[in-house]
Amino acid sequence: MRTKEEIKKEIYSRVKEYYDSYLSSRGEAIPVSGKKYDEKELISIVDAALEGWWTEGKVTLEFEEKFKKFLGVSNAIVVNSGSSANLLAFKALMSSKIKERRIELGDEIITVAASFPTTVNPIIQAGCIPVFCDAELGTYNIRISDMKKALSSKTKAVMIAHTLGNPFNVKEVSEFCRKNKLWLIEDSCDALGATYDGKNVGTFGDIATFSFYPAHHITMGEGGAVVTNNPNLARIIRSIRDWGRDCWCMTGHDNTCGMRYSWKLGDLPLGYDHKYIYSEIGYNLKNTDLNTAIGVAQMDKLPSFISARRKNFEELLDKMKKFEKYFYLPVAEPNSEPSWFGFLLTVKEDAGFTREDLLKFLEKEKIGTRLLFGGNITKQPYFIDNKIKHRIIGDLKNTDIIMKNTFWIGVCPLIEKKDIEKMSEAFERFLKR
Repeated sequence: MRTKEEIKKEIYSRVKEYYDSYLSSRGEAIPVSGKKYDEKELISIVDAALEGWWTEGKVTLEFEEKFKKFLGVSNAIVVNSGSSANLLAFKALMSSKIKERRIELGDEIITVAASFPTTVNPIIQAGCIPVFCDAELGTYNIRISDMKKALSSKTKAVMIAHTLGNPFNVKEVSEFCRKNKLWLIEDSCDALGATYDGKNVGTFGDIATFSFYPAHHITMGEGGAVVTNNPNLARIIRSIRDWGRDCWCMTGHDNTCGMRYSWKLGDLPLGYDHKYIYSEIGYNLKNTDLNTAIGVAQMDKLPSFISARRKNFEELLDKMKKFEKYFYLPVAEPNSEPSWFGFLLTVKEDAGFTREDLLKFLEKEKIGTRLLFGGNITKQPYFIDNKIKHRIIGDLKNTDIIMKNTFWIGVCPLIEKKDIEKMSEAFERFLKR
């Protein structure tokens, strides 16, 4: 009878053979984003499956440790998506345990209109009021003057993203939040590895969020994380993620506190099983060891992924400068080193063609493109149909330009030098036309 290790070795060998034979080729089309992996991710997920423990367990803990070490934070909580991460981050600040700084129904939250829906939706779902600021063309991040005008007696937090891996003006935003005693939630879902003043984004706010969807800097298939240096917030976040339970035992563990049948909380009888006492309004937003196993393998490659994105961005920028007559080119936030998610372009009003003309041409050329997510989120059908209560600062002029004229092309690690040449040549042919 063969040992477990002997059988595993054969399985791993077959997995590598399968990857080499059927999964190693990218295809002809130039992707706008996508996962880069090899047999190591496949072996990692198979190894987790062979353990027979498929919910959250030791592999998830291993990922959390790697992620904390990379960012330099004290708490990382893995969840099932970046959108769930945003929901958890916001709901944690509504916990009764926050006391005097607690976000409550009707409070105002400063954000941007040119955003992804799930940066804004937790604000709406919690019964709070999003206050929309305009973005700057070039950086596509919050206009600082609008942020300052947005402040009111009801303002409790700023919740904004580092747009497509380009850090927002952390100095101004952080100082504004400190001065006015506001919470700062950093949506870093598109910005893993970006730095501001030499420090990782996701480490400046009270809470930060990340996504591990296949389009992002690393992937778990589906997944995300919430990070914080505040131990009280970390416990609240884990509680809300784990059905709202008061118990902090890890999955598969019992009586970590040594008082499982000794608690008296709420109006429950003394000794009610602590595993079934709920102190928060919660959900089940956990991930599984099967997913996080992919993330463990991806973390080892993260530095090379970030480097590839920056290199591809710089090479594209060099190629695209000659087309500046037609486009606003992307601009890095001063004092930052972005970890670019994509290469943003905005068609100028006098370019002589529309964004749709160009995108249709690029599609025929098998060059992937995407818009800047929701464009002007206040113009989206769900926003109009549900008559969502909100405030707008100014006229959102740039946001409307973004909605009409902005798109992005890929810089992900799947893209090679020949792809950048092909993209540049395609733009040249279109513009000559």
